[in-house]
Amino acid sequence: MRISVAADERTGVAEAVVDELRRRGHEPLVHGALSEEERDDWAWASEAAARDVADGRAEQGVVCCWTGTGASIAANKVHGIRAALCGDAETARGARRWNDANVLALSLRATSEPLLTEILDAWFDAAPSDDSDDVANIQHVDEID
Repeated sequence: MRISVAADERTGVAEAVVDELRRRGHEPLVHGALSEEERDDWAWASEAAARDVADGRAEQGVVCCWTGTGASIAANKVHGIRAALCGDAETARGARRWNDANVLALSLRATSEPLLTEILDAWFDAAPSDDSDDVANIQHVDEID
């Protein structure tokens, strides 16, 4: 799977995200500080990763900044993106299941490498719910301007 990845600096788990995705057989598309050719500010980097997902160049995305908050806000401004800031595995699992999140936002400060592994395990193991209430909620979110 192609996964667009953005970070505003090469600290914390920024490079570990890319390495772990490759180890799992995914193809990371890198943005921000992970790319030598792009602006590394969180708003620009996260937008670039989110646009990859929205435009079909990637199936999912991972955006990172110091707290993860700015990265998630910027990604969520792109139409069709449902970015979820996840600090633990259960939040990641729920974000995929109940919210059909297509972009994972992470804190570079608070996410350790073991926690990163747990979060990614949960993210990739979960699938969007087909429960009619969950589907209706996602459809409604997509209609909000």
